[in-house]
Amino acid sequence: MHSTDTLIIGGGQAGLALSRCLDDRGHDHVVLERGRIAERWHSERWDSLRLLTPNWMTRLPGHAYAGGDPDGFMTAPGVARLLTQYATSFRAPVLEHTVVDRVRADDRGFVVDTDGGTFRSRNVVVATGWCDRPAVPPAARLFAPRLHQITPDAYRSPAGLPDGGVLVVGASATGVQLAHELHQSGRPVTLAVGSHRRLPRRYRGMDSCWWLDQMGAFDRTIDEVADLAAARAEPSLQLVGRVDHASLDLSTLQAAGVRLVGRVTGIEADTVELADDLEVTIGRADAQLARLLDRIDRHIAWARLGSEMLPREPIATADPRGAPASIDLRHERIGSVLWATGHRRDYHWLDLPVLDARGEIRQRRGVTPVAGAYVLGQRFQHHRNSSFIDGVGRDAQYVAEHICARTASPDARPSSTSREN
Repeated sequence: MHSTDTLIIGGGQAGLALSRCLDDRGHDHVVLERGRIAERWHSERWDSLRLLTPNWMTRLPGHAYAGGDPDGFMTAPGVARLLTQYATSFRAPVLEHTVVDRVRADDRGFVVDTDGGTFRSRNVVVATGWCDRPAVPPAARLFAPRLHQITPDAYRSPAGLPDGGVLVVGASATGVQLAHELHQSGRPVTLAVGSHRRLPRRYRGMDSCWWLDQMGAFDRTIDEVADLAAARAEPSLQLVGRVDHASLDLSTLQAAGVRLVGRVTGIEADTVELADDLEVTIGRADAQLARLLDRIDRHIAWARLGSEMLPREPIATADPRGAPASIDLRHERIGSVLWATGHRRDYHWLDLPVLDARGEIRQRRGVTPVAGAYVLGQRFQHHRNSSFIDGVGRDAQYVAEHICARTASPDARPSSTSREN
């Protein structure tokens, strides 16, 4: 049996950020990774994917972007290289290709069973990320067998889909990007639009992420929101990182020829029933965008930047008229359904009393109800950008400090005493 003070499960951005923080404190730890370092960036991203945030936002503990394209957007292989080089820079103690089968507690600490042996530790940290498993609704099984169903983690390029049109379900960042790519390949594309948040790539001459960073939007904490569960469930921004810095939203997709329809409400073989909610959904997102742009304008005025910035431009909106109530997929020669409907977490291997009724880990700032058990990389774990490469470092510092303080205690056994949120 292998022993260490702290086991970190997951060798992506969260696990490596914490590893660096613990290394800086001289704290004994091991990182377990089921595949390669940053495995999801190696094997679960489509070919054309780029980060939604500019390169200057790829900041981690002890690392800041120093390349020649700070305003560009890193490719998925580029992110994988970055995280691998980051791990190498401080000789992170990562055991690759080690699959965790079970995590349990006893009166001496934690026991972690893996396919490479059993580990014992005083602390354990779940750093497997927020984008764990694609969330496909159970109703997907009601589709006709002839239809090719796929999720973004398995999608690579249009060439990997059978001939015919594509129904893309979900209109957040992933849905709009893949709908655009599939349409550009020459396929007819229908996009089923659900709740989403709009954001132009650039506004008044600057990247929108720069504005959000300047205004402190990413620094907002869980203590500043009225409904934390709702904040964590918000859809990702309708945004894309492109070489030309162009925006991508429903209006640009519609102008290009992508058909917009309402949410999927029913499935029966080749028939899809759709909600009559497209106008309301688009209107809600447009109103939210208008409020955000007003906030940026007020910030510009407050900072006296008006003379340095471009004037405000009108923001186009999509036309919801003519959306059908149902689609006959066979009649319209649609052969594929791409589910861009978000992610869920899978903790079947976590045998600790830390999950809530929804299967999410109960925690506050990464500290769970079981003393010595932590989590990192959750959406809005403490700050708005806790699940970003750029934001995970602050949470990692906090968790590292908590671990080291606990380790210094002479009596540190697992118990259910920590605050949770």
